[in-house]
Amino acid sequence: MAQDALGNSISAASDAALSGIDDFVSGFLAYEKKAANVLGAADADPDSTIAQIYAGFSWMFLEAAGAEDQAALYLARAQQSAGGANRREIMMLAQLERWIAGDIPGVQAIGEQIVDEFPTDLASAKLHQYFSFNRGDAASMLRIARKIEASSPENPHVHGMLAFGYEQMHEIEKAETAARKALSLKEKEPWAQHALAHVMLSQGRVREGVQFMGDASRTWVDLNSFMYTHNWWHKALFHISLGDEQSVFDAYDLHVWGQEKDYSQDQVGAVSLLARMEIAGMNVGNRWEDVANHMRSRARDTIQPFLTIQYLYGLARAERVEADLLMQAVEEKARSADAFDRLVWHDVVLPGCRGVLAHARGNYGEAVRYLSVANPRIAQIGGSHAQRDLFGQILLDAHLKAGNWAIARQLLEMRRTWDPDGVPLNRALAMVYEKLGKPEEAAQAAARRYA
Repeated sequence: MAQDALGNSISAASDAALSGIDDFVSGFLAYEKKAANVLGAADADPDSTIAQIYAGFSWMFLEAAGAEDQAALYLARAQQSAGGANRREIMMLAQLERWIAGDIPGVQAIGEQIVDEFPTDLASAKLHQYFSFNRGDAASMLRIARKIEASSPENPHVHGMLAFGYEQMHEIEKAETAARKALSLKEKEPWAQHALAHVMLSQGRVREGVQFMGDASRTWVDLNSFMYTHNWWHKALFHISLGDEQSVFDAYDLHVWGQEKDYSQDQVGAVSLLARMEIAGMNVGNRWEDVANHMRSRARDTIQPFLTIQYLYGLARAERVEADLLMQAVEEKARSADAFDRLVWHDVVLPGCRGVLAHARGNYGEAVRYLSVANPRIAQIGGSHAQRDLFGQILLDAHLKAGNWAIARQLLEMRRTWDPDGVPLNRALAMVYEKLGKPEEAAQAAARRYA
């Protein structure tokens, strides 16, 4: 019986299909473009059940309307060839069925069972983390990574998964230890680099973060667009704190935007960085226009709340009518979502979307009202701490522009715990203290900047 690159049994596959399967498994774990090679392998060998399943997964990762239809073609092939499939493949086939049907709890339950029975199936563990991440379930992300640790102690990707799980659970020292273990095993482990960037950001290690990510960037070769753009996005956050505006523009123009402009993750990465740039006082010119041009198809997109709320902000900042259409779609989703999604869409996403839409249109009092409701539960929309901080920054900016100086002061001082010398932060804090009639504190804030 054939095996994949990690030693997991495969029921049937030609040599070409096996190569595509290995490319998917290793590419998925390493965020490399070669993962997409399984599509051609699946087309060339319709009798390989696992190749069809992985091809179906690949389509679903697009996070876009129509992906289910394409994935269903591979699901049908997998079902036809499943007579000789092994137990692991049968369970993965059920996962693809549940995913296409929108039953994410079902996908997760099967994934848990796969990892329990086949702990060397690191791709299944990675898939489980993906869904947990999209639900803001950091505890589940860490738990699934710990399940595979003993089976593959020298695999760098395992330690990368552990590192990010620990960081999202605020176990910062363990996160750094796991990330450095991963990088000691493989220098090009972009998820571990990403986890370490999170660690440094959360501890205010800004100069170290810039240096580390700058050194790491030479390894970002053949990565998929998400991992490439997202690691550059992290590097740009350090530059924002330093007040190095030119480096931020360079990161955005040369790396964050322009890889796969129609891909969901690239789009929200661009929206998120542009918003942060504007909040930091940077003039982004007409950059919203190009992003919005590629988000026209998102006018009814409520596939994932974390994505939807950022599509809405980007469309609204570009003053597109699609923003109103998307807001309507969110309101409909909040009324009609099934039990699994209803609370997050109604209680978090709906006020969150109303808040960011108000901010984008200059209605700062309304932005404060709605974001103050959504933000305490914003983790439920998915994404990481660093990504969700966008909504904290938008709320803070709304308070500043509404003249809520006392509240803004409190929020800014709180943010100083992880960005003590940040240039935009202390610039805003100096202004707030001036407005509050505290010139001594204003002078201290103005002096508290990176040289």
